[in-house]
Amino acid sequence: MKLPLRGRLWRHPDFLKLWTGETVSRFGTQVSQLAIPTVAILVLHAGPFQVGLIGALEFLSFPLLGLVAGVYADRLKRRPIMIVCDLGRMASLGSIPVAFLLNALTLQQLYAVALITGIFTVFFDVSYQSYLPALIDRSDLVEGNTKLSVSESASLIGGPPLGGFLIQWIGGARAVAADALSYLISALAIWAIRKPEPEPKPGTEAGVTGFLPEMREGLEVVFKNPILWHIAGCTATSNLGSNMVYGAVFLIFVYKNLHLTPGEAGLIFGVGSIGFLLGTLVASWMIRQLGVGRSLAINIAGGGLTILATPLAMLGAPVVVLIALSLLGSFIGAPYNIAQVSLRQAITPDRVQGRMNATMRTIVWGTIPIGSFLGGVLGSQIGIIQTILLGGAISTFAALWIVLGPVIRVKEQPAPVSA
Repeated sequence: MKLPLRGRLWRHPDFLKLWTGETVSRFGTQVSQLAIPTVAILVLHAGPFQVGLIGALEFLSFPLLGLVAGVYADRLKRRPIMIVCDLGRMASLGSIPVAFLLNALTLQQLYAVALITGIFTVFFDVSYQSYLPALIDRSDLVEGNTKLSVSESASLIGGPPLGGFLIQWIGGARAVAADALSYLISALAIWAIRKPEPEPKPGTEAGVTGFLPEMREGLEVVFKNPILWHIAGCTATSNLGSNMVYGAVFLIFVYKNLHLTPGEAGLIFGVGSIGFLLGTLVASWMIRQLGVGRSLAINIAGGGLTILATPLAMLGAPVVVLIALSLLGSFIGAPYNIAQVSLRQAITPDRVQGRMNATMRTIVWGTIPIGSFLGGVLGSQIGIIQTILLGGAISTFAALWIVLGPVIRVKEQPAPVSA
């Protein structure tokens, strides 16, 4: 089994800078993802609809601006875009503790921060995923994505407990300052990268330039490739169901139904996310043993089943039950992410990486605000438990996109296409 503790990228100083900045910002993000809804629920007395609206606004930019971001990620150098976006998120999130200290924090400000931060995030994420294949050799993509996934798993383990500790120590609004600082550190790390970025080559394969033709080509890259659009459909469906739960009603279930504290909520997310780290460590081995397609199908269906089992926490020992479900869900989620991102990057030329990633993000993250909003509405109308069960069922059936399409027949990671 090849672990991410080894590999050529340990001797790649610019990748290490990117990795360091991303690691720090991911830890900060985990603090905010617990702190902001906690402030909304416990300080500003938000209900399911208001919490769902915050989640929806955070991801609204992906369906609205994702394709635009993709064109610019292929037209402009990606590193400066990433730096500007980090600084923008720093300023937006930094406004929350400032407003709280001035006794002026409102739900309307949380809505605005979610929307603004989401705009910067869509441009950063599209540029970031498109930048990696230009920073490292394509033969190192699985190693690079695995190392980045290790950082994600570490942040999922350490970030929520850190967030829960900060919330109980200094309050949720002040805790958001840690995330603002993390984006500053990420911006400085990316700025320190010295490898020259290739000059952008805007235009379509046929040599046609123009915003609309380039955007259209990005759509065609995905929708004319059955592997890409089946992966997009699978991830989008899973995100729809899971965000009906985690984007709207889960923390209300934790605080109101189970009567747990922010510290216990952080412990659930943190300890449960150890599974993500373990899943990351075995991802390459698992994909080789099961094959790419079968690994994707099994992992995405298993994640949905763990959501369906969430109400079992009401029968007793809720912290233990939720930690166990989180451990299992995160363990099987990590190989899915690594396999599908590496597959997408390998089969797409660098010239259209930005537009491919933007189109994929528009689809797969475009269902996140829909799920959060729908979960908020359903949580208010049919109940918290019923919404959790419906969201879990939708996430489980997302596996049909893999099983009923060509992806299930992909056994090995394909050879990278020419840049």
